[in-house]
Amino acid sequence: MSTAGARFITVVLLALAARGVLAATSTTTFQVTATVLSSCNVSATNLAFGTYDPLAGSPTDGSSTVTVQCTLLAPFNIGLNAGVGSGATVSARIMTSGANTLAYSLYQDASRATVWGNTPATDTVSGTGTGIAVPFTVYGRIPNGQNTAPGSYTDTITVTVNF
Repeated sequence: MSTAGARFITVVLLALAARGVLAATSTTTFQVTATVLSSCNVSATNLAFGTYDPLAGSPTDGSSTVTVQCTLLAPFNIGLNAGVGSGATVSARIMTSGANTLAYSLYQDASRATVWGNTPATDTVSGTGTGIAVPFTVYGRIPNGQNTAPGSYTDTITVTVNF
């Protein structure tokens, strides 16, 4: 190998060695973000009172379950509307069979003392989300002594969860 060739190899080797010595780094950061929304799911079972005897001396009771699953720590309230019976209110709901009617009420408690309505902070049931499904019992009652015709009576209640 010639002197010039040896010198060239030496220069290349020195350049490569110097390059490793002069290596530097640069860093930066970035944020990772997400927004968790308040969210709720609701489902309900049908309330079937069974048979009603208007001549019996006691009311006919039944129950249903409304199940709510809301985001952890999300405040919510559950409302039940008056139903679709003409002239119904949340305190006096109405099932119908053709032109015939049968009054009933829905309550928040087993003693059937607190009507379950649809006005937040007044007659709704409130809670805080746990992230898991939570059941709430709806207690129904048909008062005794109603003068109504035999038949199959129905109504439809809408459950609203505000969150």
